[in-house]
Amino acid sequence: MTHAAPPSTSATTAGTADAKAAAAAQQERDHGRRWWTLATLGLAQLMVVLDATIVNIALPSAQGDLAFSDADRQWVVTAYSLAFGGLLLLGGRLADLLGRRRTLLIGLIGFAVASALGGAASGFGLLVAARALQGAFGAVLAPSALSLLTITFSDPKERGKAFGIFGAIAGAGAAIGLLLGGVLTEYLTWRWCLYVNVPIAVLAGVGAVVFVRKVQPAKGVHLDIPGVITAVLGLGGLVYAFARAETDGWGDPVTVTLIVVSLLLLVAFVLLQRKVAHPLLPMRVVLDRRRGGAYLAIALSAVGMFAVFLFLTYYLQQTKGFSPLKSGVAFLPFVAGILTSSTVVVPRLLPKIGPRFIITTGQLLGAAGLVYLWRLQADSSYLAHVLPALFVMGLGMGLIFASCFNTATSGTQPSDAGVASALVNTGQQVGGALGTALLNTIAATVTASYLGSHTQSPSVLAEAAVAGETRAFLVSAGVFLLGAVLSLVVLPSGPNPVPQRGAQVSAGP
Repeated sequence: MTHAAPPSTSATTAGTADAKAAAAAQQERDHGRRWWTLATLGLAQLMVVLDATIVNIALPSAQGDLAFSDADRQWVVTAYSLAFGGLLLLGGRLADLLGRRRTLLIGLIGFAVASALGGAASGFGLLVAARALQGAFGAVLAPSALSLLTITFSDPKERGKAFGIFGAIAGAGAAIGLLLGGVLTEYLTWRWCLYVNVPIAVLAGVGAVVFVRKVQPAKGVHLDIPGVITAVLGLGGLVYAFARAETDGWGDPVTVTLIVVSLLLLVAFVLLQRKVAHPLLPMRVVLDRRRGGAYLAIALSAVGMFAVFLFLTYYLQQTKGFSPLKSGVAFLPFVAGILTSSTVVVPRLLPKIGPRFIITTGQLLGAAGLVYLWRLQADSSYLAHVLPALFVMGLGMGLIFASCFNTATSGTQPSDAGVASALVNTGQQVGGALGTALLNTIAATVTASYLGSHTQSPSVLAEAAVAGETRAFLVSAGVFLLGAVLSLVVLPSGPNPVPQRGAQVSAGP
C-alpha cells in the first residue's frame, strides 16, 4: 500500500520565503507612496476642518435666499458641530473595527453626498439636515485620516515633517475656510461653499484608492454599545448646551440641565469604560501622560483660537468695515505663521526634545498674540495692531497642533489608533464649542455694561463692541497661560516613543 509523499520541507520554506518577499515588496511600495498618502489625507482633513467656518461667511446670503430667522441661523453651524463632536469617538472605533481605508472612503463619499444635498437645499430644514449629515460623516473621516497617517510614518524625522504638514492643515483650515467662503460667496453664490466639497472629496477618494494602503481591521476590537450611547449623548449634549448658552445664556434652565445631564453621562461613560471587557475608549489611551497632555493642550488651545476667528471677524467687518473677502484675506498672516512653525520648526525639534517645551512655547506665543489684540481700539490699524498679533498666534498654533497631533498618536496599540485619533479631534471640537459660547457671553456682558454707562452714539456703539471683543481676547490669553502651566506639569520631558517602520502597520493578519 502506497502513501502520498508529504510536501517537502524545502517547498514549504520556499513558499514562506516567497510570501515574506511579497509582503516586503508591498511594504516598500507603500513606503514609496507615503508622501502621496499624506497629500490625500491632508486634503480629506482640510475638507472637514474648513467646513467648520466656510459656511459662517455665507450665512447672511443663505438666510436671505431661504428666508429663515436669526434665531434659526445658528443651527446651520450647530448641526455640523453637534454631529461631528458627538460621533467622533464612535467614528474612531469604527475605523479600528472596519479598517481605516474603508472608513476613510465611506466618510469621503458620505461627506460629498451631504455637501451636494446642502448646496441644492430648497429650504432651511434640508440645509440643517445636510449639515448634520456632513458632521456625521466627518466624524468617520477625521479619525480615519489621522490614524492612517500614524501607521504610514514611523521614522522620527519623516513623522515630524508629515505631522507638521497635517497639523498646519488642521490649524489653518478654519482660517482658510473664512477666506474660501468669502471668495465663493462674493464671486459665485453661498451654495458653492457646500458644493466645493464635492470635487475635493472626489480627488481625495481617488488618492485614497490609488495611494493609501489597505489596512486590515484591528484584532480584538468590539463595539461597546453602552459606551457608544453614553459617549454620543454626553458629548453631543455638551456641544448642544454650549451652543444654546451662546444664544440663551448660561443661566437658562434648559442650558443648565443639559450641561448637568451631559456631564453625568460622561462620568457614567468613564465608569463603564473601566469595567467593560471591550471599551469604546480604553483608559490606557487617555491615562498616558503624553497623550493625555496633548488632548488637554489642544482642547484649551481651541478655546482661544476660535475666539480669534469669531471676535476678530466681528471687529474687522463691523468696526473696520472689511468685506467678507477682505476679512478672509486678513487672516493670511495667521496661516503663514502656522505653516512656518509646523513645517519648519516642529519637524526639527520634536524628535530631539519632545513635545513638552514646544507645546508650552506655542501656548505662550498664543497668549502673547491675544494680549496684543487686547490692546485694540476702534481706530487701530490692521497693519500695526492686527497683522503682527495674527502672525505670532499662528506661530504658536503651528507649534501646538503639529506637536499635539504627533504626540497624541505616538506609541498607540494598533487596535487603539482610530480612537486615539478621534480624541484629538474631539478635544479641538469641544474646546472650540466651549470657547465660542463662554467668550460670547463674556463679550456680550462687557458690551452691555459699556453701553449702560455711556451716552449712546455711533462712536460709543463701536467702542462698546470693541470693549467686549478685547475682553474676550484677554480671557483667551489667560486660557493659553493656563494651558502652558498644565503642559509643563503633565507632559513628560524627552522625545515621543516611535516604533520602527511597519511595526504599527500590521493592524490585522
